[in-house]
Amino acid sequence: MLNEKNDLQDLTMSVPKKKGPIVGAIAGLFGLSLIYSAMYTVDEGHVGIIKRFGEAKEQVNPGLHTKIPFVDDVEVLEIRTRKNVEKLNASTHEQMPVTAEVSINWTVMREQAFDLFKSYGGLTQFESRILDPKLRSAAKDALARYKAEELIQNRSQVIAQIEELLVEEMKEYPVKLDSAQLENLVLPQKYIQSIETKQTEKNLAAAEMHRLERQKLEAQREVNTAMAQRDAAKAKADGQAYSIRVEAEAQAEAIKLKGLAEAEAIQKKAEAIKANATLVDYVRAQQWNGQMPTTVMGADQSILWSMDAKKK
Repeated sequence: MLNEKNDLQDLTMSVPKKKGPIVGAIAGLFGLSLIYSAMYTVDEGHVGIIKRFGEAKEQVNPGLHTKIPFVDDVEVLEIRTRKNVEKLNASTHEQMPVTAEVSINWTVMREQAFDLFKSYGGLTQFESRILDPKLRSAAKDALARYKAEELIQNRSQVIAQIEELLVEEMKEYPVKLDSAQLENLVLPQKYIQSIETKQTEKNLAAAEMHRLERQKLEAQREVNTAMAQRDAAKAKADGQAYSIRVEAEAQAEAIKLKGLAEAEAIQKKAEAIKANATLVDYVRAQQWNGQMPTTVMGADQSILWSMDAKKK
């Protein structure tokens, strides 16, 4: 009996000794979990909103931060550029139904992200309650200002109108709108067919106009060719006439100069003869062939005597 009592006492003394390390391990793990839960990170392109018992208290920037475990929660808001796309039914200026798909790129302003969270509870709520309805309204308003044909021809102008209206509507909210896009525009099938028919007629008319213009150019080219040939023939004839005229003038001038030279020579001979009577005898002697004349005529006589007859 005494041994049994001693054994029970040993067991009761050994139990507390085993609980000590277990409690310490549990306390250590609990402390580590508290430390781990007290630390958190916010990625780049985001901000953190600290909520204490559900109430937004402050905004933190990207990096490593601490919080009160089991008391504080962290909501993360993206402040990088986001894109919202809306598909809607609208009407043109002439009340033609169209289906459009518009989009907007937007960004939450970093310094006002806390106010946006307090007012709307996050990005999803802000998009569904504010941004998307205003985007649809601006798109419908802009599309209603243009005719269907203008929507096709002036697409960039329509996009600018949507963006202008939306910026005006969103100027009081803590976001920045970057660019709007009209990504898709579906017109009624009948209108598309009428446009295709109209375009075909325009193409045929343009082709006919091109053909007529080409014929006109070819006719003008033939006229130009004929005129060029006429001008060339005229120039050739003028050249030949000019050449003949120049040649004739040259010949006339040569004859004139020759006549003047001969006249001048005769005049000089006459002047020489007049100045020296013996020059006549000299010229006569130069021209005599050495034979005596066969006939002579006496003074104041009209009878021609043959010297050969007297010799016989």
